Amino acid sequence: MRPELLRGSELARLLTQARARHGDDVVVLGTRRVRDGTALLYELAVGDAAEVERFRAALEPGPLLAAPAPGPGTARRPRILALVGPTGAGKTTTAAKLALHPRAFGGARVALLTLDTYRVAALEQIQTYADIAGLPLEVVYEPAEVVGALGRLSGRDVVIVDTPGRSPRRTEADEWPALLRALGPDEVHLVLPAGVRGDVAAACAESFRGCRPTHLLLTKLDEVPGETGIAELAADLGLPARWVTDGQDVPADLRVASPRILASLGSIAGSAA
Repeated sequence: MRPELLRGSELARLLTQARARHGDDVVVLGTRRVRDGTALLYELAVGDAAEVERFRAALEPGPLLAAPAPGPGTARRPRILALVGPTGAGKTTTAAKLALHPRAFGGARVALLTLDTYRVAALEQIQTYADIAGLPLEVVYEPAEVVGALGRLSGRDVVIVDTPGRSPRRTEADEWPALLRALGPDEVHLVLPAGVRGDVAAACAESFRGCRPTHLLLTKLDEVPGETGIAELAADLGLPARWVTDGQDVPADLRVASPRILASLGSIAGSAA
């Protein structure tokens, strides 16, 4: 959703204008003083209350449900959460944050699994995180290895899956989505840097449509001045969001998504006077 910007010399008149356009329940999302030549004006970002509430509801990710109970004679299956997205979005670092941050999965027993066997540096990075944190790590190269990998992790509550990056311009087929389908993830989070252009984000979402993303996970909020445009990006992509990240510190720079994204609705581009 895109807030409406109102500008004028009298705050009371702007509020009256906002109510006339959006009703008595109009939401003031942000306010600041700006200079227009020699005049110092007020600028308000306002939104329709019903539209803001619809956006808030659409962002709600729902509870982190427990994995289904195993059937008779079958091994317990951990909950599987996969991260997909373009190269450079920060998937591996985000996987480590999710595995280690106490407010992500609390006291759950977490493991890491990677499908990113294409880059040596990627394997080294996630192995380093696993070693430092004392977490089990499985590396899966082909579908036949999925059952064994999940069997070795059956004592864990949550498995976080890292995947290779993909350019939205890539046309040839990748092999790793078949591995992801074999894993049968409970949630698939589309990981995108918060500063990505809207058209590029849309192309990325289309590129990963075959992975069936269930959630959006915006990273690098700290690289977006004033966090302007983050809410609009989330609204355009239309996926619920559980977490966002805003820095490189592992695991500290992980936040609950909805309050942070909603707060950015009031961000107004430009510098305040």
